[in-house]
Amino acid sequence: MVSLAKESFKISNAMASLLPMLAYIMYGLLSLPIGLLQEKKGKKFILNLGLTIALSGLIIPIFAGMYGKMIVDGSSMMQFYKILAAILLLGAGGSILQVAGNPIMRDISEAGQYSKNLSFAQSIITVGSSMGFLLPVVMLYLFDLDWSILFPVFAGLVLIGFVGLNMLKIQEARSDVGHPATFRSCVKLLGNRYVLTMVIGIFAYCGVEICMSAYIPILLKEEFGISVEKMGLFISWSLFYLPIFAGRVLGGLILSRVAPKRLLLLTVLMALLGVALIFSNSFTLTLIGTFLVGLGFANIFPLIFSLTIDHLPAHTNELSGLLVSAIAGGALLPPVMGLIADASSIQAAFSVPVICIGYLLFVAVINCNNKQI
Repeated sequence: MVSLAKESFKISNAMASLLPMLAYIMYGLLSLPIGLLQEKKGKKFILNLGLTIALSGLIIPIFAGMYGKMIVDGSSMMQFYKILAAILLLGAGGSILQVAGNPIMRDISEAGQYSKNLSFAQSIITVGSSMGFLLPVVMLYLFDLDWSILFPVFAGLVLIGFVGLNMLKIQEARSDVGHPATFRSCVKLLGNRYVLTMVIGIFAYCGVEICMSAYIPILLKEEFGISVEKMGLFISWSLFYLPIFAGRVLGGLILSRVAPKRLLLLTVLMALLGVALIFSNSFTLTLIGTFLVGLGFANIFPLIFSLTIDHLPAHTNELSGLLVSAIAGGALLPPVMGLIADASSIQAAFSVPVICIGYLLFVAVINCNNKQI
């Protein structure tokens, strides 16, 4: 949406970056309180709450007339502000869903299968992410509809998810630490150096994923003259989210034979090589680099998440809240990248992903060297 909003409303990179910032800042604000509420209400209740809030966000632009034929002119910034409100609620709903959705996979997984199952679940998430890239292109060419068609389509999918969830019977595992989780107990876990390292790892990973999905279409337009809505989104999807999807499906199979911490190291090295190629000034190498980053990024989130939960399984709700709050990296790093792009160049802005992937390499090495994990 960053590249689409930038083109539709003729705004700066930094202004367009408000979209992911508002969405992902909710992860930082809500995840810990929701983790504590989950301790009392259960994960299924939290999932229903997240779906309801996300649906309310999608309804705002629909009621404002944005469902495939949005009229954009010099006085239409009010539409942009309504989209900001919608994204704020979508971020709130998404953060709530992540707090419950990731650990509930552990409740329904057999022993030793959590990393594998979480990677597979994340591959389904990528299908939904892919629609944001593909639908605008398809609807433009087939029906001459603009990208605001995403709002009613996703509203329908949220309703389907709500109905499907409530048809399931789930036996939830309960915490056995002997005392209820509190804000203090969550913060206290950050005193564990391993937990702190992994939380910052999630922050870096999510920041890079949003930076890549937001700025690869802009890079293709500014460096190589490729239209964002006509082809830039499709290229970005096919070279970033498609390999993420494929990598997560394959990751579930690979994890049957390769230890999670070893796979984490291999995938981070691949992502580091990919982001380095983006600085080549070559169209072909930029495309190859984007593909390698996507393939390398496929399993980093589920691996970090599952390794952390398996390290201290008795603190699942607290760790889930901490790890999901770190998704706020998706809020803070894209605006930094946007400021660098406005002040220097879009290519220079990709120094932000380089630094973050460098930290993820540190996380991977720590896990490989720690025999107790």
